[in-house]
Amino acid sequence: MPMADPVCHELQEAVGRCLVRHKSILDVMTKLQETASRTNRAVAKAVTSCGCIKVNAERQNIPPDTDYKSLARHMQTHISGRLCEACREVLESDIGLHLLYLVGLCEVLGIDMGEVLEHERDRLVALGPFYFC
Repeated sequence: MPMADPVCHELQEAVGRCLVRHKSILDVMTKLQETASRTNRAVAKAVTSCGCIKVNAERQNIPPDTDYKSLARHMQTHISGRLCEACREVLESDIGLHLLYLVGLCEVLGIDMGEVLEHERDRLVALGPFYFC
């Protein structure tokens, strides 16, 4: 098995050194939830306040004779437009904070985030689209 990405390892070490005020598992868990909410809110604001993207959600239209291999061609994201620079910047920041608290959760629990990523990659490669079923 290949060695974990050094960037991931360095990030986890840095988070471990800097995670001082929110070292309690309860603090990390609630900050993780808060950053997930902020990320969702930023997407909603991109739609409702800025308008750079639009959501037109409806039932996925999948022809009845579609096999699983070609299913992806029929699935839609329901998003039109592109994030403007301002919305992209906010989302990248919010996603980054969420990632840091996720890594912080791993650090507090003694879990190597690089190993988690490797295991998930291996499962995804082995199971392909069935991984998400």
